[in-house]
Amino acid sequence: MIRTVEPEILDTLAEDDPDALHNRRDITKFNTLMGNFRWFRQKLNSRISSGDHILEIGAGGGELGSFLDKNLHQSFPLNIDGLDLWTRPVDWPHDWGWTQADLTTYDNYSPYSIVMANMILHQFKESDLKCLGQKISHNARLILASEPARSAAGIFLFRACSPFLGINWVTKNDALLSIKAGFKGQELPQLLGLKQDEWKWTCRTGLLGQYRMVAARRD
Repeated sequence: MIRTVEPEILDTLAEDDPDALHNRRDITKFNTLMGNFRWFRQKLNSRISSGDHILEIGAGGGELGSFLDKNLHQSFPLNIDGLDLWTRPVDWPHDWGWTQADLTTYDNYSPYSIVMANMILHQFKESDLKCLGQKISHNARLILASEPARSAAGIFLFRACSPFLGINWVTKNDALLSIKAGFKGQELPQLLGLKQDEWKWTCRTGLLGQYRMVAARRD
């Protein structure tokens, strides 16, 4: 299946549009079913240190950050900033930063040693991913990404299950576009332009259509 990137309906809706709010609830539901938040907690739990400054790009409604704030138990305070076109969520931890900006034009990635991306990178074409990769990989030591896996099986599974999930029309449209824009094999680190002599990565897919990348800078 050739990767295709098309605009999603959610990007055309206001933050307080009822369909946008329903879509955000649907996305949270999918994150729970796919275990995405738990996956980030597991990977961070074994790799984070007290000096790390973390950035979540495409942080949306702040659900992942809020989950980590409550469930990632460390002996030191978490330091996570959010970056998104949406405004700062009301329940985003008050001592964490938030920047409302386009992640492709944002240029202040240098303070962050860990960058997280959850269900966001598939929205961008190859040229944008390459530019973004150059920015976030300059100083980061760890990049974690959970994205849709691109496959005909994933499309079939979504179409078979969607009538039972209570999702709205925006989700039905955007989810299919997300799968078609997703990744397979070693595509994501390659599209981000990560160099094998500088980075070591693993990319795995799950039975529920997850595509997960862990990229760590070589010592």
